[in-house]
Amino acid sequence: MNPVKPPSRTFPNPQTHEGLFSAHTSRADHFTESVIREMTRLSLQFNAINLAQGFPDFPCPPELKTAACEAVRNDVNQYAITWGTRDLREGLAQKVKRYNGMIFNPESEITVTCGSTEAMMASMLAVIQPGDEVVVPEPFYENYGPDAQISGAVPRFVPLSDDFSIDEEAWKSAFSKKTRAIIMNTPNNPTGKVFSKKELAFIADLCNEYNTVAITDEIYEHILYDGNKHVSLGSLDGMQERTITIGSFSKTYSVTGWRVGYALACAGITERIRKIHDFLTVGAPAPLQQACVTALLLPETYYRNLVKEYDRKRKILFEGLRRAGFTCQLPEGAYYIFADISESGMKDTEFARFLVEKIGVAAVPGTSFYHTGGQTKLRFTFSKKDETLHEACRRLEHLDFSSIHTK
Repeated sequence: MNPVKPPSRTFPNPQTHEGLFSAHTSRADHFTESVIREMTRLSLQFNAINLAQGFPDFPCPPELKTAACEAVRNDVNQYAITWGTRDLREGLAQKVKRYNGMIFNPESEITVTCGSTEAMMASMLAVIQPGDEVVVPEPFYENYGPDAQISGAVPRFVPLSDDFSIDEEAWKSAFSKKTRAIIMNTPNNPTGKVFSKKELAFIADLCNEYNTVAITDEIYEHILYDGNKHVSLGSLDGMQERTITIGSFSKTYSVTGWRVGYALACAGITERIRKIHDFLTVGAPAPLQQACVTALLLPETYYRNLVKEYDRKRKILFEGLRRAGFTCQLPEGAYYIFADISESGMKDTEFARFLVEKIGVAAVPGTSFYHTGGQTKLRFTFSKKDETLHEACRRLEHLDFSSIHTK
C-alpha cells in the first residue's frame, strides 16, 4: 500500500505577495534589527577587531567551566523549574541581600531568565498595557526602545545632561498620569555613567508620586571605577515594592553566551513575570544555571581583581582613542567608552563603516543609542584581551581626523 502523500504547502514570499504583507502592520515595523550585532557581522566580513559588541574575548573563570561540564556529565540536561533552580534562586537571594541591600523571597520573588534581555522583555510585558507610557533616558541601550514598543507602550525619551547626569526638569516634564514605568540602567551602557544615590532618590520620588514601576538594568553592578559605588534603586525607601531589578551573569563572569539572567520583584509582579517568562522561553539552560550557583560562591577577591583588570583595559583603550584624535572621557563604570567624532566631519554610521572597512576596528554608531541624536558618537568596548586592545590602538593610529572625510 502506497503511503498517502501530505498535501504540498507553499509559503508566501514577501517579494511576490506584497499585498498580503503590506495590508498588515506589525510592531516589528517600528524598529530595526540590532545595529550592534550588525557591526559584529561587518567585523567578521572585513576581518576587523570587534570593539562593537560587548563580549569578552578572554575565558571565564575556570571554576565555572568545570561546574558547567560536571552538570552536563551529571545529566542536569532536562528542564529546570521554570522560574529557576532552587539552589540558584537561594544563592541570588543571599547575594542580593549582601551586595544590593534588598531582601527577596527566593520562592516567590526571584525569576531566573534567558539573560537580562529576556528579563527586560518579560518585565515590560508583565506590567504594561497598550498605550501606557514608559520613560526611557537617552542615550540608552538599544533594546529598550523596541522592548517598549513590543509591549505596546509609548516610549517617552528623556535626554540626559551633557555630562550624562539627570536633568531634573526634563524628567519632571516627562512624567504624566499615563506613565506606567521607567527604565534605568546603572552603570550605564553606552556612557559608563554611574547614577548617584541623590539622582536615584530624585527618580524614586517621581515614581512614588506617579505610582510608576521602575525597571532597572544593573548587569554591570560589579564593574565600577575610581571609588564609584553601585546603588540599587529598589533599595531606596518605598521602592522595593515598585521596582523590578534585573541582573545577569553575562558581564560579571564573562559568560555572555550562557544567557542566564534574573528579575527580582515583589510577589505580585513576579507572578506576572513568571507567567510571561514561561511562555516566552520556558526556562534558562539547566546545566548553566547549576554552574551559576558556583559563580555566586566565588570569593570577594574575584570582584576586586575583575575591577582591577577592567580598569587597566579602559586606560589602554582610552589612551589609544585620545592619540587617534577622539574626544572621550574615562567611564565611571561598565566596559565602554562613548567617544565623540565631531572633528571627523562624518556622521556616525558613515564613520563606523569607514572604521571597520579601512582601519580594521569595529565600533557602534551613536545613533543606535538615541531616539534622536547620536550622530557625533561612537561606542567602543574594552572587554577584550590587552593584546587585542593594543592592536586596535595600533590600527587606530592610521586615522587622520583632519582629512578623514575626504577619503
